Amino acid sequence: MGCTARRFFGIVEIVAALVEMGRSDLNEEGCRGYTPLSWSACNGHGGVVKLFLGPAEIDPDKPGNDSRTPLWRAAGSGHVEVVKLLLGQEDVNPDRLDWLGMILLSNPAWEGDEGVVRMLLGREEVNPDKPDDLGRTPLTYAAREEHERVVRILLWRDEVNPNKPDDSDSAPLSNAVWEGHEGVARRDQP
Repeated sequence: MGCTARRFFGIVEIVAALVEMGRSDLNEEGCRGYTPLSWSACNGHGGVVKLFLGPAEIDPDKPGNDSRTPLWRAAGSGHVEVVKLLLGQEDVNPDRLDWLGMILLSNPAWEGDEGVVRMLLGREEVNPDKPDDLGRTPLTYAAREEHERVVRILLWRDEVNPNKPDDSDSAPLSNAVWEGHEGVARRDQP
């Protein structure tokens, strides 16, 4: 199944028939190194993701050429239910870096996706204050994009340091205030 098949990934019956016929390798990499599971996760096709997670031979954490896994792609696209399905897999690493050195939690924080941020924060192995290769934390990304609710969700975690500077020596909240995003620095309950 290559890139042209991805438009069919939302139709569970078609995908189930293809899988049953055994005519395709479910770990085969198509465009950009993504597997059928990765394309389905990115597009939020929960029924198909559930179908793909059934066979034991599926690698639910297989990265594409950009080191982004199905979980990375679902989280970055805001597909909460698909994220939940993938987090239920033992072999999935929710604290993985991508090829840019960005941690998974930073992506939904940057996008302002509260549901995915909350779900990832519920995982013990996810460090909400872990910097990426540029020294930026999930809080940095949420503050820069003025996602006030995500900022407050992150700040409720004791381990999140609002004064932790990135590689350019900018702290998330002071930088947000400097940019005129005063609402981001409020310490209300999420």
